[in-house]
Amino acid sequence: MTENLRPSGAHPTDQDPTAYPYASSPGTAGAAGTGSSPGTAYSPGAAYDGAPGGYPPPPPYAPANRRRAKRPVALLAAVALAAGVVGGGVATLVGQLNDGGPGVTGSGGAVNGTTVSQSSKGTVSGVAEAVSPAIVEIGAASSAGNSTGSGVVITEDGEIVTNNHVISGAQQIQVTLSTGRTYTADVVGTDPDKDLALIKLRGASGLKTAALGDSSQVKVGDEVVAIGSPEGLTGTVTSGIISALDRDVTVAKDDSGSSGQGQGRQGGGQQWPFEFGGQQFNGDTGEETTTYKALQTDASLNPGNSGGALINMDGEIIGINSAMYAPSSAAAGSGSAAGSVGLGFAIPVNTLKADLDTLRAGDGS
Repeated sequence: MTENLRPSGAHPTDQDPTAYPYASSPGTAGAAGTGSSPGTAYSPGAAYDGAPGGYPPPPPYAPANRRRAKRPVALLAAVALAAGVVGGGVATLVGQLNDGGPGVTGSGGAVNGTTVSQSSKGTVSGVAEAVSPAIVEIGAASSAGNSTGSGVVITEDGEIVTNNHVISGAQQIQVTLSTGRTYTADVVGTDPDKDLALIKLRGASGLKTAALGDSSQVKVGDEVVAIGSPEGLTGTVTSGIISALDRDVTVAKDDSGSSGQGQGRQGGGQQWPFEFGGQQFNGDTGEETTTYKALQTDASLNPGNSGGALINMDGEIIGINSAMYAPSSAAAGSGSAAGSVGLGFAIPVNTLKADLDTLRAGDGS
């Protein structure tokens, strides 16, 4: 910073007043200047060579006053700098608290998603508020009828992950957001072996997205939240815990192997069939099946939850809900199916992240 505190016509200020010969011995005056004699250390002094000791008179202002004038300016500069540093630190801290910490980015190019606010972390209501906008209802129409499932928005322009069995054989797909707005969707890619599919909304932008977590960190007993559209009830929230890990669940690859009844298919009354431990549940899985390692949860899942999200208490997606056990009352002659009894299964999100590039390329179709 350059200052000019001298009155007009005063001595130049680019020379330190403490170097003037009046403030030091004759032997140091030259050292403060250019190494010349005291008589040449300060050029105006040449007019006073006859003065005692050859010293020039002191300048017409007091150096001490000048030093005092400098201090407030330096202090103000230091205060401004300190305020800038502290302010920046506070802004960073507030930003991290508002954002719930650094965002989680799923591999395969998924964007950062909404996370639970710091004040609501660890609560079901906080998770529901943060993640519900990224969960959609999927209606798939085919020659076999209409089915209802769920999906998870992973990009702002409308990429949605769901189960393959939700959209398998669909001739038309309608997606309803949590706001009630409806879009038509196209299938981007499917992977029947992993029961995963990727669809894309037409003309969508600026959508709320979900954050993909890390299912390898999930432990038995962890609290979880499930969000989906069971029986067409959009945005239904249930909660529970992780009951078990690495369950070998077997499901049909498409609806052709399940008596024509996909999960939630209206009019059929059938649940999505699956096998576990050599036994078939919720119907015949057919000839073409696939097996995957699943997370087991007691969070209530019902027909229509397939393709929805299983979420940890930080608001991160840890699984895609895919199968459920529902004891049927058909033996009693009613022909209808009972609801959830706390035996639900989800595809680990790390399986999805590893498969995302393949789904985007359509290589698994």
